[in-house]
Amino acid sequence: MTKYKAIPEYSTLNPQQFFEDVVPNQKPIVIRGFAKNWPFVASAKKTPNDFVDYLNKFYTGKKTTMVVAPPSANKRFYYNEDMTDINFLSGEERVDLFLGRLLELIDRDVYPAISMQSTLTSEILPGLVSENRSDFFTDVNPRLWIGNEGIVNTHYDGSDNVACVVAGRRRFILFPPEQTCNLYPGPLNFTPAGAPTSLVDVNNPDFERYPLFKHALNDAYSVELGPGDAIFIPMLWWHHVESLEKVNALMNYWWSGSFAPNSVSPSPIDSLNLALLAMRDLSQKQRTAWRCLFDHYLFKQGVEPASYIPEHQQHILGDLSAEYVREIKDYFITKLQK
Repeated sequence: MTKYKAIPEYSTLNPQQFFEDVVPNQKPIVIRGFAKNWPFVASAKKTPNDFVDYLNKFYTGKKTTMVVAPPSANKRFYYNEDMTDINFLSGEERVDLFLGRLLELIDRDVYPAISMQSTLTSEILPGLVSENRSDFFTDVNPRLWIGNEGIVNTHYDGSDNVACVVAGRRRFILFPPEQTCNLYPGPLNFTPAGAPTSLVDVNNPDFERYPLFKHALNDAYSVELGPGDAIFIPMLWWHHVESLEKVNALMNYWWSGSFAPNSVSPSPIDSLNLALLAMRDLSQKQRTAWRCLFDHYLFKQGVEPASYIPEHQQHILGDLSAEYVREIKDYFITKLQK
């Protein structure tokens, strides 16, 4: 049995401590009782019907994204056997009908895994956030995830993430970015839910096919959260998530990255795809040479690149005006259209 590392836990943490001390360190933490005073959490602690009634009082009638995986998927939202498709159905549905279906399945012995995914609360459930506000995120519109027992395979997000369990229990298994090579990442451009995912089944790993995964397990972290508990998952930390009860809900906040709200800038994932396209025909030695430039300009492993260049000639290395950013974008638009 795998012995996972423990994630540091806090029960008292204010926003200033979080953003000044925790976030810059880019290591996961657990915040117990993050949302212990939310009416949303209180409703979930009563009965499933109370939880559903509480949500429905905010519902506007708009549809949102739902997914359904058959019992044969073993609660795992993933690829099909030969990776020609995914093993679940996705579509738009009314929230009240979905919640009614969730209640219907509670007493079933055999049932599909169902999930309402990444619902933007301001559009579908206005008023929910104002009654369940976080002092940590006054300007970030959270997203809501609701379902029964389900498994989301190991993946990463392009942004920092605080995920708060509202109902049920969830188990998280985390791997640092340094373990990427040992996690056997799947396709960048064909994914079960938008984010690249590991091809290894954490609960039943095939070590003959994926032998390096043993190294990843030596650097894996795990924690179980209950209603009101939250976890900070830094950008690019891989995470496997399991919903452990027949009624589960999670509210999450993405910020500072490719999921930053209202961002019109290219994401780092966009840059990765472009780099793969631009450098795919280079030899290994040529790629290694380019790594030296990335180390200098991007990762700043030596002297600060802009420190010895006159300010008026720093261009993209210095402070960028909105006009200059627009010029850069226009350049790439023209370049990529040729």
